[in-house]
Amino acid sequence: MRSLTRRSFMRIGAGSVAAGAAVKMTLLQPAALWGAGRVVAPSDRVRFASIGTGTRGCELLAASLDVPGIECVAVCDLYDSRHEAAQEALQKQVSATRNYKEILDRKDVDAVIVAVADHQHRRIVANACAAGKDVYCEKPMSHTVEDGFAMIDAALKGNRIVQIGSQRVSSIVYEKAREFYAAGALGDVFFIEGSSDRNSASGAWVYPIPSDASEQTIDWNAFLVGAPKRPFDAARFFRWRCFSDYGEGLAGDLFVHLLSGIHFISGTNEPAKRAQSSGGLFRWKDGRDFPDLIETLYDYPKFRVALRCNLNNAGGEPIRFHGTKGTMEIIGQTLTFTPQDTAPRAEGYSLKGWPARLRKEYLAKWDAEHPQPGPLDYQAVEAETFTAPQGYSDVSAHEANFFDAVRTRKPTVENEEFGNNAAIGCHLANYAYFKNTIATWDGAAKTIRG
Repeated sequence: MRSLTRRSFMRIGAGSVAAGAAVKMTLLQPAALWGAGRVVAPSDRVRFASIGTGTRGCELLAASLDVPGIECVAVCDLYDSRHEAAQEALQKQVSATRNYKEILDRKDVDAVIVAVADHQHRRIVANACAAGKDVYCEKPMSHTVEDGFAMIDAALKGNRIVQIGSQRVSSIVYEKAREFYAAGALGDVFFIEGSSDRNSASGAWVYPIPSDASEQTIDWNAFLVGAPKRPFDAARFFRWRCFSDYGEGLAGDLFVHLLSGIHFISGTNEPAKRAQSSGGLFRWKDGRDFPDLIETLYDYPKFRVALRCNLNNAGGEPIRFHGTKGTMEIIGQTLTFTPQDTAPRAEGYSLKGWPARLRKEYLAKWDAEHPQPGPLDYQAVEAETFTAPQGYSDVSAHEANFFDAVRTRKPTVENEEFGNNAAIGCHLANYAYFKNTIATWDGAAKTIRG
């Protein structure tokens, strides 16, 4: 091998500086919410009700307190004690009912939050749109492929504003990632990966059952509308995500966040063309229908996506975009962009099989074709990190986007079409897993084939 020249030493030195360079950190600042810092006139206030006030419903109600110019006037849930929980989340008393149609009949309700089990999304969203209410519907948008398109038709027919509740698309961190992607900073991106891993009973939806849960405090028959009839089962009511009658398992609960974020950042608004899944039920064998580990490979026209959900190890929720010019990773409320070192270099490895005279000839020619830059032309390849400020809530930001759309009648950041495309990805994953086949999306027929 030839001895080190000044040029090769500088190249090595530049790489070493890059590897050891301090990461540049930037604190992202969210834009002020509409109406912040002033009293909003009653005529400009949006009055809403929440249909569903379980864990997620109460989270949304609590987050709504940070959104100016809105007011919750009623809540609905099939379990009586959740009425009390909702009012605690709101920090005030509002009317409460088990019957969501009473909510839709109210003239003082402009919009509704739908945070119920997935199998009830289609019916309640369609009824809300027909009643002239705008709708914020929790993810995943649909329980089946057919449900999703029926909900799109209902929104169109009712001329309603609809937003699906995957809040990452309203995050300032994801907006920064979208800027990097659109500007071409990553180069060509052919592979994206994401995971959502947990290692707890709560993460596996094995939620405790309240001591007062019974057929007297829960409207079990109303819960079963749209699902097979069966005797009262409190575990199914509180742990419905485990059962295919009411939910979509890991794909519907967790893949949907990853897919929504990936679609938003990459500017994609279509389902994957194909999906292949593997996994199994290894640990949480409690009668559930879904696996506790699933891995899915998605084929999109311009890139491939690999997603994993594992309920047997707390691996977090990273998303990584692998580009020819850089790697971008999002973990929680932090984004890191690391450029790839793509500076031209003379070949080294394969020259080991060349005789010395040919190596010398090649390297001399390469040096002549790549003039030596000056010392000041070398710049360390520096990673950049962006993070949201402490206390920032993308849930509040997502709700604010919805209520702004209700006021302006402009499209939401995650409308019914976007939400449906993300949900189809969840259905593709489950179809591939349960049928042990490659699931193919037939857009013309609006169906999955395998």
